[in-house]
Amino acid sequence: MTRLSVVLLVALVASGLWLVKTSYESRRLFVEIERAKAEQSQLAADAKRLDAERRTEATHLKVERTAREKLAMRLATPDATVYVSDARAASAVPAASQEGQP
Repeated sequence: MTRLSVVLLVALVASGLWLVKTSYESRRLFVEIERAKAEQSQLAADAKRLDAERRTEATHLKVERTAREKLAMRLATPDATVYVSDARAASAVPAASQEGQP
């Protein structure tokens, strides 16, 4: 009977140690999941804030003001407008008008 008692005692201790290890691992994973959830909610809040900032910065007036102040851009005026003609298109027009002539 003593041998059976020793085997049962060893099995009981091993089972207890395995239970403690499993409980510790379960708690560790639970804490990790809670941290990930907290990080997820923080990232979602940051994404909403950044999206609102992007929409604010992308307004027409804000873009125009930034272009004038930081990039020194100005509105196009007829004085600053340069017209470019395509030489191929210009040469094709007289050829088409010559076809109708005898």
